[in-house]
Amino acid sequence: MSNVEENAPDLPSEPAGTPAFADLGLDDAVLRALQDVGYETPSAIQAATIPPLLAGRDVLGTAQTGTGKTAAFALPILSRLDLSGERGRTPQALVLAPTRELALQVCEAFERYAAHLPDVHVLPVYGGTGYGPQLAALRRGVDIVVGTPGRVIDHLDKGVLDLSSLRFLVLDEADEMLKMGFAEDVETILADTPDDKQVALFSATMPSTIRRLAGQYLTDPEQISVKAKTTTSANISQRYLITSYAQKVDALTRIFEVETFEAMIVFVRTKSETESLAEKLRARGYSAAAISGDVAQAQRERTVESLKNGKLDILVATDVAARGLDVDRISHVVNYDIPIDTESYVHRIGRTGRAGRTGDAISFVTPRERRLLNAIEKATRQPLTQMQLPSVDEVNATRLTRFDDGITAALEQTDRISRFRDIIAHYVSHHDVPETDVAAALAVLAQGEEPLLLDPEAERRQDRFDRDRGDRQQRDDRGQDDRSGGRGKPRREGMTTYRIAVGRRQRVQPGQIVGALANEGGLGRDDFGQIDIRQDFSLVELPSDLPGDVFDRLAGTRISGQLIDLRPDRGGPSRGGDRGGRGGDRYGNDRGGRGGYDRGGRGGGDRYGNDRGSRDDRGGRGYDRDDRGPREDSGERPYRKPRH
Repeated sequence: MSNVEENAPDLPSEPAGTPAFADLGLDDAVLRALQDVGYETPSAIQAATIPPLLAGRDVLGTAQTGTGKTAAFALPILSRLDLSGERGRTPQALVLAPTRELALQVCEAFERYAAHLPDVHVLPVYGGTGYGPQLAALRRGVDIVVGTPGRVIDHLDKGVLDLSSLRFLVLDEADEMLKMGFAEDVETILADTPDDKQVALFSATMPSTIRRLAGQYLTDPEQISVKAKTTTSANISQRYLITSYAQKVDALTRIFEVETFEAMIVFVRTKSETESLAEKLRARGYSAAAISGDVAQAQRERTVESLKNGKLDILVATDVAARGLDVDRISHVVNYDIPIDTESYVHRIGRTGRAGRTGDAISFVTPRERRLLNAIEKATRQPLTQMQLPSVDEVNATRLTRFDDGITAALEQTDRISRFRDIIAHYVSHHDVPETDVAAALAVLAQGEEPLLLDPEAERRQDRFDRDRGDRQQRDDRGQDDRSGGRGKPRREGMTTYRIAVGRRQRVQPGQIVGALANEGGLGRDDFGQIDIRQDFSLVELPSDLPGDVFDRLAGTRISGQLIDLRPDRGGPSRGGDRGGRGGDRYGNDRGGRGGYDRGGRGGGDRYGNDRGSRDDRGGRGYDRDDRGPREDSGERPYRKPRH
């Protein structure tokens, strides 16, 4: 990481004697990319991990999120890739990650570090998106694949992902992958790779399952243990606001209204979002500019100078663009998108509270991002205080105060006041209008079309609508709980019970459900409530505010090869149509045919009761996740012939 300024408490200083990146033996093109992003000194895990990986040794690393482990394995892999013209079109490196968010983050890091290696092709593969672009990229040829286990298995089964020439394999956050039910998928992938590959396994903890996995698939690994050094300054007030993604812009502008700030940095995750958000703020009358990795250095310097001299008040930035930014007048930092790793959080909020001054850090957290908030609090050992969205009354009070202050400041300009006093007197004498009405008319001219005060009645109508909707949800929830016979503990606030069309008959386990839904929908473990597995279906508690696109992706998820058909649980009967019946589907609808729901049908129906003629050549035992063959006896995975 870049060296830390004397007054910057956000990143710990490296101990004396820590080598520079240039001393580690990395490729020159990789070193140039590190210089571009401002990295000079490696973190502890990077200094310990890069040399053995460059030497070809396996690595078993214990490291928390936020220690810089992505660069620790990405940099040596890029330095050792075979970029000769004779190289094949099959991947040389595979990185497995538990979630699509982490997979994207790792992929972006590879692309950033490979900026001066134009022939390197990196591909992220994860669920919840179409297969087409991923299949096309694999057929064209890629050097590095970063993916979640489920989608990697899918591509292996389709025969489009060839791991026969794999040289490097990384298991990132291995303990999370096992917790999410990916143990079988991970071992299946590992068995499909060459024996002479180099393996790096990183895990925040080292339970017996991880040690068994390491003992089986790693050869004489270098064992490295590094703890995250994440400390935040005591003079920075840290708060968070729970808000939906759609409400973020309105929430941000309300914070602008009530917070007294000198200058502010608003952090977002992506380069495209910087200009998009800055444009929305400018449209609302705020002085805002954007910087990202795509902004030319000259423009970046002009923007930072404007921030320093007060010509600019709000800067929208990405992590990379804000590195090394040192502006004393920054009083607030807003994490518009909460960072995925704790190191980024510490670095971001360290942009305020500098040189002994106080600062404020506010993080926007969507309901599904609470796990990231918990990780930050745990890593920094400092709780964040929850704040409420500023009310209409608070906004109006602030606006009136500023209006009063503006009048007071104008009255101090006695020379100009005396000249305008004569003009007002002339108007009053010729139009017979009270001076107070003239003053009000001048205020209207100054204010323009935008009303000075927000409408509290509109806010109250919205509050009533939200309460009514919440009451209906609670009534539905109580009815569902009553009809289900009381499923243990009451549902957590903000959760809804959904029904999925797999159960004990398909031999599913809670870990499989969590893993599949988290992978496809980008959910975290804290987004899951109770899971109740029944004979032919299961009930799962998920956040009530699932966006439509997330719901659609989840509804198309397959578990044990079967489409789960996610839908809100209405407490209906758990029998009747669950087996497909005599011509009915699992919901009791008449579909014709006699076929059983699970066995593909004997009497002319498929597993949903649709007329197919005779039982097809799949053996009538259901399908794997993409209907590609019979399930093995466990009912969990399709049979695969072992590769040696």
